[in-house]
Amino acid sequence: MFQELPEIYFYFPDTKLSVSSLPQNARYYWEWQCDQHSISPMQSGGCFWTLQTYLYLNDYGFPCKLVAEMPDEGIVVTHRDFLANSFQPGAKLLLVCLRADVDRHPYAQLHVVQNPHQVIAKRSMELWESHFIPHWPQPAIIPRNLERGETFKNVMFLGNEVNLVPEFREQNWYDQLQDLGLNFHKKLNHYEWHDYSSTDVILAIRSMGVANDWRGKPASKLYSAWHSGVPAILGYESAFRSERKSDLDYLEATSVEEVIFALSRLKDNKQFRHEMVENGWTRSKETQPDAMVKRWQDFLTNIAIPAYKDWCTMKSWQQKLFLKARRSFIALRPTYYRLKQHSSSIT
Repeated sequence: MFQELPEIYFYFPDTKLSVSSLPQNARYYWEWQCDQHSISPMQSGGCFWTLQTYLYLNDYGFPCKLVAEMPDEGIVVTHRDFLANSFQPGAKLLLVCLRADVDRHPYAQLHVVQNPHQVIAKRSMELWESHFIPHWPQPAIIPRNLERGETFKNVMFLGNEVNLVPEFREQNWYDQLQDLGLNFHKKLNHYEWHDYSSTDVILAIRSMGVANDWRGKPASKLYSAWHSGVPAILGYESAFRSERKSDLDYLEATSVEEVIFALSRLKDNKQFRHEMVENGWTRSKETQPDAMVKRWQDFLTNIAIPAYKDWCTMKSWQQKLFLKARRSFIALRPTYYRLKQHSSSIT
């Protein structure tokens, strides 16, 4: 099936971690990451996306290789954090950049994005487009303990403390929860983020109001809620809204008052809670490994490989013209790219 594929690589530089020490399959990914104390949660995006995608594809038998040095030929998939702004692909190299929540790489021919609102369609020049593939849900999820039954008491925030909005730090918030007979818990250490066993509802609001729809962020918190059997109250974010088909997917809140209303609704309506959980199990099938691997295989086979062939058959002057046009990104965003240059790996 894959005999005619060009070499497909996942680039994970040795400056991040030794490739020889990486997990050998997706099953052990989360255990491995939790053991990497040198990687902060804020810096783990490259590991989470690049490495986990490679491991799943490799587990499913898709021909690809994990490399610590940038090859000269083939298709290379890697995270934006692993690429210096000055790095340009050669005449036989197609660069697929995993964009994350920062700007595009100026010279990557293709981008994979984690939010549909980041997608850029093909324009007048070839190889200009970005493609949306859902981000991986939290790995190694421990779902809500079924022995909790009808209990609805624990409101859980899982994430970096910097994303805990001021409203959830105030005494008034705790007083209102106490009036409802609810407890607010925070899991701020990344090695706890997979455990939903004692959770009755997820609260994930990055900011109150609708001034910022967070177009660079993925819907990972929503996917994880579906996979864990827990209803979710989420903020106004474009990634969540792109996935939303009904209130059964999640409840949206843009103020403390709306959060309290949503919590009251869930507490008082057991049937609605059950319907949200059942709906979540159904929606979770969309981001199960089988479905995700298929999306990646389709992208690499039907998008990246034809783009690679197009790139390799371009005249030298056409490739130079493409790269020259991309320099406009640096001209338009000089401060951003100057800062990014200091934190990237390939020079």
